[in-house]
Amino acid sequence: RRPLQLRLDEARLLDFKYVVSSCFPESTSAQVAKYPNFFFEILRSRRHNPPPVVFLKTHKTGSSTVQNLLFRMGEKHGATFAFPSYSYQFSYPDKFEADFVDELPEGSSQFDILCSHMRLNMEELKKVMPPNTIYITILRDPVQTFESVFSYYTFSIPAFSLAKKAAETMENRSALSVFLGTPESFWDPKSPENGLGRNPMSFDFGLDLQHGNMAWSANLTALVETFHLIMIGEHFDESLVLLRALLKLELEELAYVHFNTRSAHSITSLDETTKARIRTWNDLEMELYDFSLKLFQKKVEEYGAERLNRDVDLLRASSSRIRQKCVAGKNVSPEELEESVRPWQPDSATILGYSVQGNLTKEEQDLNFIEDFWRE
Repeated sequence: RRPLQLRLDEARLLDFKYVVSSCFPESTSAQVAKYPNFFFEILRSRRHNPPPVVFLKTHKTGSSTVQNLLFRMGEKHGATFAFPSYSYQFSYPDKFEADFVDELPEGSSQFDILCSHMRLNMEELKKVMPPNTIYITILRDPVQTFESVFSYYTFSIPAFSLAKKAAETMENRSALSVFLGTPESFWDPKSPENGLGRNPMSFDFGLDLQHGNMAWSANLTALVETFHLIMIGEHFDESLVLLRALLKLELEELAYVHFNTRSAHSITSLDETTKARIRTWNDLEMELYDFSLKLFQKKVEEYGAERLNRDVDLLRASSSRIRQKCVAGKNVSPEELEESVRPWQPDSATILGYSVQGNLTKEEQDLNFIEDFWRE
């Protein structure tokens, strides 16, 4: 049973997955003929329950889509979720502590999935999760990540808010360009609220962000290698296929729609000078991403290029069928959406959503479950 304190911010993320969770069509005969081992792999995966999973949900990397897949997987397999004891995240930006987790529900022997926002502390996580837990996360190109973080949190990160006010006094200057012009004049490293203002993914990793720290590379290597899979946003479908193999899931369990997509007017166009300034300001982030990308490429080689391409095609076909059946329109502005499927809106960006097909049955929408959930 979910804790009462689970906030609306997190709850909205669950809504749409209940709409699509029962819309998975069976594989077509053409697929079976083309890939004769496909059904064998599905039947084999049915004999396994997924292992316990910790997902480090990084900011503005595509992590909400992955989290939603884990929610759906957990519901299907009867998993026990480790939720925050209050709020919708684990006391962010404080580093994770075991005490942040709500108590184990009656009748459950262990937590199976932990995937809400936190700042990583591996030692404390191991106090909560079983020894055989799989640790995963996702990273994204630091340039695109920082632009997205700036857009989404302009009014909630003090350094960004100061740059926004300064930009209002200047003509033809975006808040992002003003900030990157002299970032040190806006950013106070002693303020925890500024944590995402520089090297945001590294901050989520709980890494020491002090420049000149000789232990940085060693700490980075040791930490990153504790993860069983670091997904890469620019290779999202390939990452999901690797995740499927790691958790022994059916391929169609990972069909998805993207969450928290911004409208075009909420995205700042980046010229080469701006991109270079973002890389310089987020230099530790570049090292984290490059190191993780090499690890990802190694896993791709181990999986096999031909096999990976085959499974990516199957995943995309499955996702496409679900979208056609369940989604009436994508990239829908929030004012056009019903409250139950309207994504949460920050003050500084417009987040687009999906409208649901009107011909879905009540069973397909799983409305009874949604109504019970909101009454909790």
